[in-house]
Amino acid sequence: MKQVTHYIDGAFTSPDQSARKGEIFDPATGEVSGFVDFASVEVVDAAVAAAVKGFNEWRNTSLAKRVQTLFAFRELLNARKEDLAAIITAEHGKVLSDALGEVTRGLEVVEFACGIPHLLKGGYSECVSTGIDSYSIRQPLGVVGIISPFNFPAMVPMWFFPLAIASGNAVVIKPSEKDPSATNFFASL
Repeated sequence: MKQVTHYIDGAFTSPDQSARKGEIFDPATGEVSGFVDFASVEVVDAAVAAAVKGFNEWRNTSLAKRVQTLFAFRELLNARKEDLAAIITAEHGKVLSDALGEVTRGLEVVEFACGIPHLLKGGYSECVSTGIDSYSIRQPLGVVGIISPFNFPAMVPMWFFPLAIASGNAVVIKPSEKDPSATNFFASL
């Protein structure tokens, strides 16, 4: 039976035998298809600390490199979108065509994020008032927290994390305990 764990600091954690767990059900049969570890305060703190550490390096990564990373993610996800749709169907109960539509809509945001350099340009206005020039620069903010609902386990996270990552931020995602495997699928890519 599958055990869904956490992905922290670039690696999946070992199943925590002492952690509280939730059952994952196959909606087609009502049978338990796996278990998900619930995060303790210590696990959440470790995830946030790893994200802060990663942010300090990622924010200084060139915009071109960030977009290349997202484009590689897009290629991997596009090649395996049927696998992700099958995971959504198995845990959520959506028909396969709806699950594939969810993945496709999420992929559209990943593609948009790949084109974000144009939107992250700063601006400069000379002489907005006597002797005053104005400029703006876009800077990463830090760690972005995403709480994913059960009804769109892939699409909602993909509305946010590609844009956050392209903008130089780090991300911590809390998936729904009812269908958590889509988020781990992203991490596995």
